[in-house]
Amino acid sequence: MRSTITPSLLAGLMGLLISTSTVAETQPFSIAIHGGAGTISKANLTEAQQQAYRDKLKEAVDAGYKVLEKGGDSLTAVTTAINILEDSPLFNAGKGAVYTYDGTHEMDASIMDGRNLNAGAVAGVKHIKNPINLARAVMDKSPHVMLSGQGAEEFALSQDFSLVPVTYFDTESRYQQLIDAKAKLKAAESKEAGKPDYQASVNYLDLDYKFGTVGAVALDKQGNLAAGTSTGGMTVKRFGRIGDSPVIGAGTYAENQVCAVSATGHGEYFIRYHVAGDICAKVKYQQKSILQAADEVINQRLITAGGTGGVIAIDQRGNIATPFNTEGMYRATRKGGEPAKVMIWQDN
Repeated sequence: MRSTITPSLLAGLMGLLISTSTVAETQPFSIAIHGGAGTISKANLTEAQQQAYRDKLKEAVDAGYKVLEKGGDSLTAVTTAINILEDSPLFNAGKGAVYTYDGTHEMDASIMDGRNLNAGAVAGVKHIKNPINLARAVMDKSPHVMLSGQGAEEFALSQDFSLVPVTYFDTESRYQQLIDAKAKLKAAESKEAGKPDYQASVNYLDLDYKFGTVGAVALDKQGNLAAGTSTGGMTVKRFGRIGDSPVIGAGTYAENQVCAVSATGHGEYFIRYHVAGDICAKVKYQQKSILQAADEVINQRLITAGGTGGVIAIDQRGNIATPFNTEGMYRATRKGGEPAKVMIWQDN
């Protein structure tokens, strides 16, 4: 039996194609990135340093935006932007990762696909140039969500990743932070009559030693949300400490029709208060705007508990929130048809 396409059927098919194309063209798309929050002071950053941060943030957000503008998916936009930040020594991720107490580097990352709530994460990896790429491989190529340490790197080799020496991540500025942090720990212990007190001494550290992360969230033209986060963790961390960055629901979360979030802050608090997931829950179940939900969690619930940091968040319409309760947060945003906005402090 021969099938024929009648003029009316052809017209219907053409109309469907045109309609689908129109939806893709009119669907809002946006991206936001962050490069960490903390005691970022204008007095401590030279004009040249400020410009270097702004330039790299703009490069990253523009690269992710171009993926979206061309019709690419949100996951690719997120990884593209994060790769640029991971490759820069300015940020505590990848090349600029902080040192552990033992003088090495242990990195964490996670990514989440809002379409199906699929996610991937790695923790404590030492030889992966771009941890966010390995997190995505865990999501796409394995039945698991999180892999850690040596096992994660064995999986990386099975996926044809190249391992890099630990020295690849070395930077002079981070090494100096390690020396300074160890001096502060020693001073804290001496106050305790020479008795080592790990909890008390870590609490003695300044905020900038405790966190620093990069991340991205994006909404593509197909309406798909994605989020990703990558970090070198806490300076002088010990005992295999893992923060919120690889923990789905704490440092990273994305769900279509709701929101996508990437966090940066004192990870222990972000884990305990389920920050990324809590923001999206307020949007989903309480019908709050992304601006209100993110502000309530960061500037009311979290800060009341003593937690410091911030998030970037985006909703299904491309609205963006970037609240933080520290002095500054490196961040950049860009919406469809608009130029990039690059900011460090509350006002600019």
